[in-house]
Amino acid sequence: MSDPYESAPERTFAALPPAHGRGFALTWWGQAWLKALEDAALDTQQVKTGRRLARAGAVGAVSVRPGRITAVVQDRDRTSHRADVLLQELSEEQWDRFLDMAVERAGHIAALLDREMPTHLVEDAAAAGVELLPGLGDLEAQCDCGAWDHCGHTAALCYQVARLLDQDPFVLLLLRGRGERELLDELQVRSVPRTATEAPGQEQAYEGVDAAEAYADGEILPPLPDAPPVPAEPGLPPSLDTETDPAPGVDPASLEFLATQAAREAHRLLTEALRTGHEQRSITAELTLAQDAVRLASGDPDTSVAGRLAEGSDRDREGLALAVRAWEHGGTAALDVLEADRPAQAETLARARAALESAWEEDQRPALRASRNRWTVADGRTQLRLGTDGRWWPYRKERGRWAPAGPASQDPATALALAEGQE
Repeated sequence: MSDPYESAPERTFAALPPAHGRGFALTWWGQAWLKALEDAALDTQQVKTGRRLARAGAVGAVSVRPGRITAVVQDRDRTSHRADVLLQELSEEQWDRFLDMAVERAGHIAALLDREMPTHLVEDAAAAGVELLPGLGDLEAQCDCGAWDHCGHTAALCYQVARLLDQDPFVLLLLRGRGERELLDELQVRSVPRTATEAPGQEQAYEGVDAAEAYADGEILPPLPDAPPVPAEPGLPPSLDTETDPAPGVDPASLEFLATQAAREAHRLLTEALRTGHEQRSITAELTLAQDAVRLASGDPDTSVAGRLAEGSDRDREGLALAVRAWEHGGTAALDVLEADRPAQAETLARARAALESAWEEDQRPALRASRNRWTVADGRTQLRLGTDGRWWPYRKERGRWAPAGPASQDPATALALAEGQE
């Protein structure tokens, strides 16, 4: 692996060994990278071919530079092809917004230096109008095999890059246009306190206009100022700790908790509403009371509130804790997989068996017992559950109960690796 601090805006990573018996992308950001590939590929068979090639070690050294990743990929017949995957670089304005946001939260930079990409960093960047992770259709494929969409070679390159992202999220930032040294230097410059004369913050003032005159001739109105940025964090609700006793039946601690969760949910909804393409997303179904109790419980309530939420969702304390884990891995879809034990439809079952057969080489495939929508490894400690959308959810046995072990994956081998806790 090359020195990440070299001056040239390019890094080259040596070919990785075969990945027999393990999954790709064990981090959540690596999973998001693969989801962008798997959701956009028009030919799922090419994605499976790429996964097999990457698992077999057919991807050569990977070159990463702003906007492009490149590698030579060998087919099974040893024919070599140059594969490129392109990702849009961030504009100078977007980098300015990202750097200003990162300077305000020192924990973001500390996490990156630890080779971590916490969800709040990506969420805060999105709130500033900067999408770090690729979305649907963002990964553009180019290959000398002549394919016009993702082929097995570009898919194999994406799977290999997912392993690199697991090790170092700065790879993603380089793809977006900034090398590690350049990025850290810019952050250091921005961390120097501004002088009073340089400090921004004084918004342009507009003189008032008589209301009757403005109504008569709207053209004289000045342009509206820019909308204020989304706050970096949700607001804090007022404290209910007063000298006045609460009214009968009113629990101040529960009210404060609900107000805090309402502020967080409002902040999340506003951030999502301002993201590019939000208007094209489908409207999600309203949560049931039991689902909403789990959502609230994910906000780390105190013991008394957690007990009431468990009772309201018809669960015991341990059952609520498992439901919260599922929720944090995938929301309502993950909750459905936790609680539903349904037979898989014939077509879904056929696709599932095909995915299981292609995920491992024959001599590497684990022994799995199928029961309805659940596949349990022979040792009885790990399990794969098939969601209604065809994704695989990892589970492991903990204290006699099946517990969610990570987010869903299109690749059953990746899901099983998460269940087994492989590094």
